[in-house]
Amino acid sequence: MATAPLLPSHICFHLDPSCSQFQSPKLYPSFPLRRRSNHTHRLTLTLVSSAHTLTPPEPPPPTSTTVPHTLLRFAASAALLLGIGLGCCVASAHSSPLAQPPPALQDQVTDDDNLEAAFGTWKSKTFALTVPLTVAALRGSVPPSWIKDFMQSQGKRSKLQLKSHASLESVFSDLSRDLSKGDVRPSSVAAADVVSIGDSWLSHAINKGLIEPIQGVEDQDWYKGLSDRWKSQVYLHRNSEGRIDPDGKIWAAPYRWGCMVIAYKKTKFRKHNLAPISDWADLWRPELAGRISMVDSSREVIGAVLKHMGTSYNTQDIHLQVDGGKDAVRQNLALLAKQVRLFDSVHYLKAFAVGDVWVAVGWSSDVLPVAKRMSDVAVIVPKSGTSIWADMWATPAVSRLETNRIGGRVRGPSPLIHQWIDFCLQTARALPFKQEVIPGASPSALDSASAENLEEFTKGKPRLDTNLIAGVPPPEILARCEFLEPLSDSTISDYQSLIDSMQKSKHGLVPSINYNILSLIQNLWLKLHSNNNKSLKQV
Repeated sequence: MATAPLLPSHICFHLDPSCSQFQSPKLYPSFPLRRRSNHTHRLTLTLVSSAHTLTPPEPPPPTSTTVPHTLLRFAASAALLLGIGLGCCVASAHSSPLAQPPPALQDQVTDDDNLEAAFGTWKSKTFALTVPLTVAALRGSVPPSWIKDFMQSQGKRSKLQLKSHASLESVFSDLSRDLSKGDVRPSSVAAADVVSIGDSWLSHAINKGLIEPIQGVEDQDWYKGLSDRWKSQVYLHRNSEGRIDPDGKIWAAPYRWGCMVIAYKKTKFRKHNLAPISDWADLWRPELAGRISMVDSSREVIGAVLKHMGTSYNTQDIHLQVDGGKDAVRQNLALLAKQVRLFDSVHYLKAFAVGDVWVAVGWSSDVLPVAKRMSDVAVIVPKSGTSIWADMWATPAVSRLETNRIGGRVRGPSPLIHQWIDFCLQTARALPFKQEVIPGASPSALDSASAENLEEFTKGKPRLDTNLIAGVPPPEILARCEFLEPLSDSTISDYQSLIDSMQKSKHGLVPSINYNILSLIQNLWLKLHSNNNKSLKQV
């Protein structure tokens, strides 16, 4: 029965009959270890043993040098162990797949490196995490420092774009046109995240669906910081028709306020020995006929008449709440129309600056910058009180439009809207108003301002002759000032009829003749009065 070989065929054993047992293998010098081109090794060994009957190979040819038998055994054993170790290493090098990763794994590692490098490049670009905020504001109502400070507070990823508009009326008309046509482009007013809107325009904007409620205001710090006078008296809560409703939603947030004022030229008053103006009643003085310019606003014109008659700007029933009723109001309005030379919200200050009129009645945001550029001009808040105006932030109602052309609003309003409103109402933002860099006052100054604290910010500056202190009326006068509340439909109808009667009396033929005669008499009286003063001084 054949016996399977114990070692590979290329390892040979030589048996020595003189040995009684299996001997240690001997490595003959004639069979060296060699390396092949395919990196495999062949080891040929000759082993000598007398315990087995194997056919020995031919013995090697005799050498001329005789090696001692013990030394030869030792060399053969060492060579055998060395050869087996090398053979195992070579075999494992060819059979093990772990020396290098497979090609698929190498490709995956390379792809991961490429993706990581691409993500690092994308993350480093400024537009990757930029949060935009577009603001359409009334020109001159936002202090320049606000823009810089807000960008710093929000970090490099925020992007604020401020678009200025000449008037609140232009903001309202552009917003109305864009939304009525449904054509909102990235440059449109309706594409802005927040827009400036006057408090007198608020009810109209709500009723026409031009703005939408500000969501989640009750949890915002800026809303919690507003005084009760803003929340209740300023009618921030409105229903969908724009009417005051305690259970209504918040549609806008105030960021600046001011009041109606009267400016007059002290040089003209001194020259003609006229008493300074202190209240609304002074507008009806005969010597000022034809010397007054006033804003073209029915609420302000009729409101001045009502204050002159001792009633409120917000009188809802003229027939019952005013002495003499509607006829008395119409009579006083006609007299005021004879006194005022120009009703124009755009050019009334130009007529004042060039000297065509001596008195100008308008909003403090318009009057104060012009008065500061002129010399010898006084600006006063009527002591019986006046109307208060407010500039507010509102969000255009573009969420109902299905369009992808709204620019920054394509994914909805900017998440920075509440941050912007909260920033504008912070106490630190009031500094430009207190320093009179921007006309007006911060909402926080409506109740907390004191004359002593405000005067600290005006020390060392050119002093304008005014009873305003850092844009705020004195506390005793401020208590008598009023915000303009929405009027009922019947009251609006009464206002319209009064304005119509005033225009007829102003532009009729007979009233025009009377007005010209009155002007001639007035000029003659002023000249005579001036000559008499000169004569008295000479005497």
